[in-house]
Amino acid sequence: MNPSVVIRPVQKDDFASWKLLWDGYNAFYGRRGPTALPDEIIRTTWLRFFDVYEPMHALVAERDGDLIGLAHFLYHRSTIQLGPNCYMQDLFTVEAARGLGVGRALINAVYEQAAQAGCGRVYWQTHETNTVAMQLYDRLAEKSGFIVYRKLL
Repeated sequence: MNPSVVIRPVQKDDFASWKLLWDGYNAFYGRRGPTALPDEIIRTTWLRFFDVYEPMHALVAERDGDLIGLAHFLYHRSTIQLGPNCYMQDLFTVEAARGLGVGRALINAVYEQAAQAGCGRVYWQTHETNTVAMQLYDRLAEKSGFIVYRKLL
């Protein structure tokens, strides 16, 4: 990875730059225009990163003063272990930063944060069509073999 890239916790004055990344991530998954996330969800998500009582966290990748990537993760309990788990819910880099090690650095930073929090596992999911990202994921983690089911309510 380029040594000028810094992985750090998101800061309150990052909102405008974070929002551009967040919009890019959501557009990648088809949430744009009429299917875009409501402003209330965006504002609430942002505020959760700074609430000490929330288990939700955000890291960003910064290069030359610009944010070029993000990782959102949260801690939760498990019925099969005493310590918490870490779920990396979102990972995104701008297109120009892909293939440069930014995604890898963000994942490794989540691993470090989770280990410090006493987590026994970090896991995430991606869409089956996200084959480029899966090439990286296959090098950094193992596929669990589980299939995700959901029902929107």
